[in-house]
Amino acid sequence: MKSHIKVITNIFLTSIGLSVLLGSLLRVLGPINQNYKINEKINIGGKSKRLVEKELKNRKFDFSLFYNGKSERLEKLEKLINKWEKLIIKNPDLYVSAFFLSLDNQVYAEINSDVKLSAASSIKVPILIVLLTMLEKEEIFWNEKLILTEDTIGGGSGWMAYQKIGEVFPVYEVASEMIRVSDNTATNLLIKRLGGIKIVNQKFKEIGLKNTQINNYLPDLDGTNLTSTKDLSFAMALVDNGFLLNISSRDIFREIMRKSKTNTLIPSGILRGLGKESKDTDYHLSLKGYLVHNKTGDIGISYSDTALIQTPNNSKAFASFIVKGPFNDPRSPELIRNLSAELVPFLVLDQKSSKSN
Repeated sequence: MKSHIKVITNIFLTSIGLSVLLGSLLRVLGPINQNYKINEKINIGGKSKRLVEKELKNRKFDFSLFYNGKSERLEKLEKLINKWEKLIIKNPDLYVSAFFLSLDNQVYAEINSDVKLSAASSIKVPILIVLLTMLEKEEIFWNEKLILTEDTIGGGSGWMAYQKIGEVFPVYEVASEMIRVSDNTATNLLIKRLGGIKIVNQKFKEIGLKNTQINNYLPDLDGTNLTSTKDLSFAMALVDNGFLLNISSRDIFREIMRKSKTNTLIPSGILRGLGKESKDTDYHLSLKGYLVHNKTGDIGISYSDTALIQTPNNSKAFASFIVKGPFNDPRSPELIRNLSAELVPFLVLDQKSSKSN
C-alpha cells in the first residue's frame, strides 16, 4: 500500500514539474514566435529599430513624395483655402504665404507655400532640429559649454547679448533661450557651434528643407534669412512623426517649443476661432483641449509663425504663416490671427464633411 502511494505521489509531482517546465517554455517561445512573425511581415532583416520605425512610417505616409508635389494620398482643403483667400483679398498690398497639414485627417491647404520669404525668428525651429540631430550623433553634447564671443552678439530679443564676453553657457540653456525668449545671441552661438552658416544650410538640405537658408547672423533685420511655410510645417511634422529624431530627442523638442513665450499669432488666432479673446492665451486654449507649440518671427517687414497644434481628440496638425508688408504694419499680425482662426473647423470635426465647397 505504501509503495502504491509513493508511486502515485511521484507521478503527481513529476506531472507538476513537467507542467511548470512546459509553461515556462511556452512563455519564452510565444513572444519569440510572435516577434518572428511580426519581423517577417515587415521584413526587418538586419535593420536597426530606427530604420524599422521609418519603414513603418513610410508605409503610412511618404513625406518625400508629398513634398515634391505628389500629394495623391492627401486631400486639398478647398473650403479652407477659399476662406483664406477672402481674408487676403482685403489686404492686396500684403503678400501672404500659408500652409496647413493634418496627417491624421489626411488633408492639407496651401497658398504660396513654396515661396522663399524672410524667415525672421521662425528659422530658429529648423536650427533647433539640426542641433538635436547632431546631439543624437554625438557631434555635440547637451551639457557642452559655449563661450560668448563678440562676433555672436546679436541685438533685439534676448538677454545673452548683455552678458560679459567670455561668459559660458551650456548648450541646453542656449537652445532653450533661443526658443523661450527668442534670444538672437543664443541662436548665433548655436549657428557657430553647429559649424557655421554654410554647414547649417547644408544640414537643412539634408533633412529635406529645400527653401530654408541662413545668410546672416540674427537679428537679420534686412530679412536675408529665408524659409517657406511648407518648409516650416514640414520640419515640425518630420520631428513629431518620428522621421528625424528618436523619442527622447522629440520629447526635448516638444519641451523646448512649449516654453515659447510669444503666443500672439497662431495660438491667439485659434483661440479667436474658438470664440474667445484673452491675454492668457495658453490657459484658455488648454481649457478647450488645445495645446499649441509655436515660434513666431517679427522683423517689421515680415511676420511669421509656425505651430504644432494638438487638438481635443489628440490629433496633431501643423500650420505656418508668413506675411510680408509695410514696416510694423499692424494688419500683418492681425491677418495671421484671422487666418489661424479659420483653421478651427478643420482641426477636430469630421473632415469628410469639410473638404469640399
